[in-house]
Amino acid sequence: MAKTANLNIRIDPETKSGAERLFSRFGITVTDAVNIFLCQSLMVGGLPFEMKQPRFNQETETALQEARDIASGRVAAKNYSSAKELFAELDAEC
Repeated sequence: MAKTANLNIRIDPETKSGAERLFSRFGITVTDAVNIFLCQSLMVGGLPFEMKQPRFNQETETALQEARDIASGRVAAKNYSSAKELFAELDAEC
């Protein structure tokens, strides 16, 4: 029998549960999947997939930049005196 070593990792319960469901569809366990990942990493000399920042469409990129600008104080956030005022402006945009 091959010798084994333990690897303890902490992940949130939802991720673990989702991974277990996913890998069970392939007939493997999370342990099997981690072993496959580690073996592939060793074979390719790094992560076995390309890491990229998520890309969004231009409208989403613009909204994200606006949120960053507001959070950093470069742009003042718009204020409304009531929800009615906010919804009136949103309705006018349509």
